[in-house]
Amino acid sequence: MSDPLASLLGLLCLLQIKHMFADFYLQTPKMLSGRGEYLHAGRAQHAGVHVLGSIIAFVIMGAPVGFVLIICALEWVAHFNIDYCKACYSKRKELAPDMAVYWRAMGTDQALHQLTYIAMAAAWLKYAT
Repeated sequence: MSDPLASLLGLLCLLQIKHMFADFYLQTPKMLSGRGEYLHAGRAQHAGVHVLGSIIAFVIMGAPVGFVLIICALEWVAHFNIDYCKACYSKRKELAPDMAVYWRAMGTDQALHQLTYIAMAAAWLKYAT
């Protein structure tokens, strides 16, 4: 796309679609268990699924390989730690889906992921277009 705004919106749409699949359709029992321990292989795999989706999105948008590697490595770190913080908070507060605070924690987690995508898209616009 030659129009920067259309390209930016296209990238954000691709990141939204990959987020939906990575966070809600592609999580395995291993990814969902043991979330309270920091060095958790399942969480690392889950963050990796997100990175694979982002790689696809950035390749579709024609981003340079070096940019893709850096931005996706940073996304992996951010996603891994956002999910860890939510898991620790949820475990400490013994949250369950029938509690309002559970949904506030879920909403905060999702908002932080969305802000990560906005930052990634801004970096793409500045450094890769």
